[in-house]
Amino acid sequence: MHRLTRARAAVATIFGLNGFLAALWVAHIPVITEHTGTSHGQLGAMLLLVGATAFVGMQVCGRLIDRIGSRPTTLVAAIVLCGAMLGPVLATTPGWLALALAVFGFTNGSLDVSMNAQAVQVERAYRRPIMSAFHGFFSVGGLLGSGVVAVGLWMDWPVAVTVAVLGALGLVVVAFASAGLVGRDVGMAESSAPDASHEDASRRWWRELDLRRLILLAAVAFAAMLAEGTAYDWSALHVVETFGTREAIGAIAFAGFSAAMMVARFVIDPIAARVGPVAVVRWGAVIGAIGMLIALIPSGEGAPSAIIAILGWAVFGIGLAGLIPQIFTAAGNLTTRAGGRAISTVVGCGYLGMLAGPAIVGAIGGVTSLRVGLMPVLFALAFAAWAAGVVSAPQPVGSRRRHDTLET
Repeated sequence: MHRLTRARAAVATIFGLNGFLAALWVAHIPVITEHTGTSHGQLGAMLLLVGATAFVGMQVCGRLIDRIGSRPTTLVAAIVLCGAMLGPVLATTPGWLALALAVFGFTNGSLDVSMNAQAVQVERAYRRPIMSAFHGFFSVGGLLGSGVVAVGLWMDWPVAVTVAVLGALGLVVVAFASAGLVGRDVGMAESSAPDASHEDASRRWWRELDLRRLILLAAVAFAAMLAEGTAYDWSALHVVETFGTREAIGAIAFAGFSAAMMVARFVIDPIAARVGPVAVVRWGAVIGAIGMLIALIPSGEGAPSAIIAILGWAVFGIGLAGLIPQIFTAAGNLTTRAGGRAISTVVGCGYLGMLAGPAIVGAIGGVTSLRVGLMPVLFALAFAAWAAGVVSAPQPVGSRRRHDTLET
């Protein structure tokens, strides 16, 4: 049992580190763009580049996980990401910044898939839901990272020195977590046919996998992360533009969403154990839609209306908190032959949704209003609620063995 607990702590640490490192880039965006002379248009293109390279990294990492396991891929991706954080802050031109962000995106996408593959394996060994808490630690890491950057900028510490020190501390964290990471993936289990090599089994995985289920999971992930990405980019602006409040009040909307999601992720696992993943996704999507409707209630300008909208964004965060963890768990349990590729497909499609959501809202809002632009989120959540049954937990395809317990 001690080994199982240690594995859980190690994976939670990697999730927290990933959130921390991602926050270092996001919180430093204004400083980096000013230092490199990057325009808003160039920054927008670079953010798309980060998304594109992250998607490529996810797909490459998925294949590597099935070949060598998620432990080495997680360690390599985490180590490289700690160093890659220096690239953007050392860049002096938009061209160098674009190159640095391409490396960052690829590595961050690789770590996203590999750490979720680790989480699926540890959760499978626990035999009860623990995935939401892992994602909660990612949120905690992001909060800590943003706080450290804020302190550093307030104290006027050199940005490159700050990031270098934090990157070095990140390497120490990786070394600390490495001993607890799972060394042999359930997805690397021997084939049920004794004369079949793993490589032959890997080539057969598409035939053995329920492709319709995989496609539907990817679609639900796209819808859920479309909604989540919309909150990241538009919640604060929605409150400011709709109610004419100060930017500080708008920031509270995003903070309320983020805090509510983080707290909810630490309490959802026991709920999922009691009511099942399908209910968590279905009712989570419904609660998220209710939160969005509260935020979009037509009303006059003024503090009371803004407060109601902020409350709506917080409810929105509570609803969304459990969706992605249940979806990723279902993806990892689709097959034991090539779970890495299954997870990378679903995570990748979800990431595309996170990129597409803000763009869709902006395109519609630009020709109508931001309130109308946010309406597609309601349709995305309605689809997620309708298709929630796809996250039910079948026995993984290709598995003829008892689940690993990591207790020996």
